Amino acid sequence: MQLYQSTLARVTSPSVPTGDLSTLAADNLAFAFDLYQAIRKQSGNLFYSPYSIYLALAMTYAGAKGETAAQMATGLHYSLPQERLHPAIDSLDLQLASRGSGAKAQDGQGFRLKIANSIWGQASYQFLQGFLDTLARNYGAGLRTLDFAAAPEPSRATINGWVKDQTEGKIPDLLPAGTIDPLTRLVLVNAIYFNAAWKNEFVPTLTQRRGFSLIGGSSVDVPMMSDVFSLPYAKGQGYQAVELPYDGDELGLVVILPDTGAFGQFEQGLTAKKAQEAMGALSTKRVALTLPRLKYESSFDLVATLRSLGVTDAFDPNRADLTGMTEQRELYISDVVHKAIIQLDEKGTEAAAATAVVARLTSVPTVDATVTVDRPFVFLIRDLKTEAVVFVGRVLNPAA
Repeated sequence: MQLYQSTLARVTSPSVPTGDLSTLAADNLAFAFDLYQAIRKQSGNLFYSPYSIYLALAMTYAGAKGETAAQMATGLHYSLPQERLHPAIDSLDLQLASRGSGAKAQDGQGFRLKIANSIWGQASYQFLQGFLDTLARNYGAGLRTLDFAAAPEPSRATINGWVKDQTEGKIPDLLPAGTIDPLTRLVLVNAIYFNAAWKNEFVPTLTQRRGFSLIGGSSVDVPMMSDVFSLPYAKGQGYQAVELPYDGDELGLVVILPDTGAFGQFEQGLTAKKAQEAMGALSTKRVALTLPRLKYESSFDLVATLRSLGVTDAFDPNRADLTGMTEQRELYISDVVHKAIIQLDEKGTEAAAATAVVARLTSVPTVDATVTVDRPFVFLIRDLKTEAVVFVGRVLNPAA
C-alpha cells in the first residue's frame, strides 16, 4: 500500500460564516430523520450515525457532476454550494474533534470523540488532482492505493483493519465479503469512535431488573438504571424528552419517549422539525429517571434506502456522473455500507460507527418530572454547541 497525499495540507482554521455552520447542522438533522423514516420499517432496534454517512457521501459528492450531483444535493440535504459545503464540514469536524478536553470516558480513561476519513484507490488509476485536493484540505484524507483488481479480498481486509483501528476494535468487519471486486476503483470511508462518561453517573446499586413493554403488548425484564438528576426536560404533545449531558457538558444524549401505546403513530410522524421542537423545549427540571442498559449493533446496506430518497443516478452505471473524480465517465457507486454499535450503562456511553462508499467501474426526592423509559423510545447523541446530531437510535427491545 502506498499513500499519495495531496500537496495541500488540511485547513485547520477554516474561515466559515456562522450561518453556514447553522445551515450544515440543520441539513444534517434533516438528513438524519429522512433516513430514519426510510429505515424504520426494518425490524428490531436501530442505531446509526447520520453524521458518518453524511461525511462519507459528502466526499463522494465532491466528485459528482451534473444530474448525479443535483440528486445528491437534494436527497442528502447538501444545500450549501460545494465551495462552501466542504469547508463547513471541515470546520464542524474540527470543532467536534476538540470536544472533551479534561473530561472522562465510560472506561475511566479520557473522553474520546475521534473522526477519521480515508480514501482507497486502485493503484495506477488516475484520479483528478482537484478531487484529491478537496478531500485533503477539508477531510484530512490522503489517497491510499491498493490493488483491487488483482487482490480484492486482501484489499477488503486492509480497509476493514483500518476501520477496526479507528473504532478501537468495535467495528472489525465493515465491508462484507464480496463488496470489493476486481472492478472496484475507489472506496471512501468515514469512521467515528465515541466514549464518554455521564456528567452524573447512575448508582449501580440502584439498577434493578424491571419490565420493559414491547410493541406487541408483552414485556421483557431488563436491567433498568434509576436515579434523580437535574436534567433538561420537556413534555410535549404525545411524548416526554430528557437529555443526559456527558462529562464536560459538550455533548448530550436526548431520549424521546412517546406516550404509552403511541410509539407507532409518534414514529410515523417523527421529522427533523419535531425532533428540533422537542430539543428546543428542553429546560432544567428535577427528574426521576429510569433508563435501560443497552448494548447492540446495527448494519445497513444503504443503496436502496438512498434511492428511495431520490439519489438514483449515482448507483446507475449508465447514468452516474462522477467525472469530478476522474476524467472518464466510467465510475458509479456500487455499495454504501454502514455499521454502528452502542453500549450504554451506569458510567456512560461507548459508540462507534463507520461508513464506506464503494465506487466501481462502470422513590425519590421531590421532582418536577418522572421519566420511566420502560417502553420503546428514540434517542440521539448530539453536540450541544453546534447541535450536530452524531448518532440516532431506536430501542424496541433492550434485551434483543
